[in-house]
Amino acid sequence: MNRSISLFSFFSGVGILDLAFEDNNYNIVFVNEYEKRFLDAYKYSRKRLHKKILPNGYSETSAEVFLQDPEMEKLKSMIEKERKEGHIVGFIGGPPCPDFSVAGKNRGENGENGKLTKTYFDLICLYQPDFFVFENVKGLVSTERHKKFYDTMKKMLSDNNYYLSDKLINALSYGVPQYRERIFLIGLNSKNIKNKESLTINEFSYFEFQWDMFEKKSIENILKQDWPKNEEFKKYSKRINKYKIDEELTVNYWFEKNNVTQHKNNKDVFKVKNGKQKIETINEGDTSRKSFKRLHRWKYSPTAAYGHNEVHLHPFMCRRISVAEAMAIQSLPKNFIIKEDIPLTYKFKMIGNGVPYLLGEAIAKTLYKLLESTEEIK
Repeated sequence: MNRSISLFSFFSGVGILDLAFEDNNYNIVFVNEYEKRFLDAYKYSRKRLHKKILPNGYSETSAEVFLQDPEMEKLKSMIEKERKEGHIVGFIGGPPCPDFSVAGKNRGENGENGKLTKTYFDLICLYQPDFFVFENVKGLVSTERHKKFYDTMKKMLSDNNYYLSDKLINALSYGVPQYRERIFLIGLNSKNIKNKESLTINEFSYFEFQWDMFEKKSIENILKQDWPKNEEFKKYSKRINKYKIDEELTVNYWFEKNNVTQHKNNKDVFKVKNGKQKIETINEGDTSRKSFKRLHRWKYSPTAAYGHNEVHLHPFMCRRISVAEAMAIQSLPKNFIIKEDIPLTYKFKMIGNGVPYLLGEAIAKTLYKLLESTEEIK
């Protein structure tokens, strides 16, 4: 029997990672997002993109409620229903990460958001999906005390039937015009795999996942290219690409690709009240400071995570970039639009929190090929 894949999404945000998976043969069947504005934006964009109605609907609540009745029984029945219909069941999610971020609160697993990472892994162990996808910030593996927690979580997952594979990967390698490092962890339920012989598994219950299958170029290859240095900021200036670089990794390429000047979210820009004279002195390409980073049109962007409204400066205009431009840097399709009446701070937050579309797509495609070899899917 050919089977399709049903995804239960947690900490969904505006749904960028979900969209990447859904555009590549997965069916989103349930969405959980605590923040009402994020969920409203998710529903709006989904409707505009003519996506299917979710068979199990939306849940605007903390994911923690699914660890206890009555919500636990409701979620169990949804999963059982999908399985009775012959579908493979997967969980997908990137719990809020500021407590693990080096630039964030750094409170770890005891922080208000940090606790939700354990919640996600507890949900996986309780409901036993056939596979899961987890995404989080680099700090989870680069900071010693956070890594200790992460290793404990992986041990818990291994003890609860999961083969694991993880890697710290950079979105830049997958065609995203942004230097953005994130840890991904993928788990396969050892009890539910039909063709285990197709997997390469070591003594630590780790399996071989081809993380670079859809990589455009290695990060080492990209970084050694002849990227431009800082240049004097000139308002409305024109600069041709005279560099030996991959142009499709540049801010300018994506601004043009997504036709940002005509995008519905192009007017969504933070006004510079104080400091307008200061930003005119910042060179194009100067991203050295903590705030007021100015992009270079012929280079990739630094990480587009906009806490405290610290949105990057436009390469050749005396302003911060727009929501439409931030979405281009996240490699989103140009027909992706955020609901007009959502506050500007939330628009930038939901875009910055998301997994870049092309990175999510690469993970989705690679995982699908793996599931083709281990399961009978259509």
